[in-house]
Amino acid sequence: MSRVTLGLIADTHVPDRRRALHPQVLPTFRRAKVTAILHAGDLSISRVITELESVAPVVAVRGNRDWFDFDLPLHRTIQVGSVRIGLTHGHGNWLLYIRDKLQFLFYGPRSFSYFTDRAVSLAGNVDVVVFGHNHEPSVKRIAGRLVINPGSACCQMLPNRAPSVGLLHIDSDKISAEIVDLE
Repeated sequence: MSRVTLGLIADTHVPDRRRALHPQVLPTFRRAKVTAILHAGDLSISRVITELESVAPVVAVRGNRDWFDFDLPLHRTIQVGSVRIGLTHGHGNWLLYIRDKLQFLFYGPRSFSYFTDRAVSLAGNVDVVVFGHNHEPSVKRIAGRLVINPGSACCQMLPNRAPSVGLLHIDSDKISAEIVDLE
């Protein structure tokens, strides 16, 4: 298998927090020559999938803000060559979602680490975990897995943080990822 680059995006929130996709999302994915785009939920409206499909095929999961216009699963596993990728929004169920909101209210962003642990457990037996929900971009290795949150392409939770997307590079068994800040 030759090198493959996947676009990673989450928390676009169109139109509940932003009227349209960030204007740099599509050009960023085109420049990177992505072969597919993984959306980790909170699209808020299905037209986001249609717009992203103008660049590459889209695989998406449902987030906590995807109430009306969707028949998307909460979790998916995608195989690219020999690499298994788990895709989830990461919010779990409504009880966990309410607990998350209370933890953020009382403890602020320092409580974000448990989101990563939850996403890893929701994704199952995979090589790569892609998740969203907390709007905090990160790339980490945990227990031999690459764990990526592309951040929010709409609006970050922390001040002075630009909206962002991610790129996942797969070259045979070599896997790497990067966060791309949008201006």
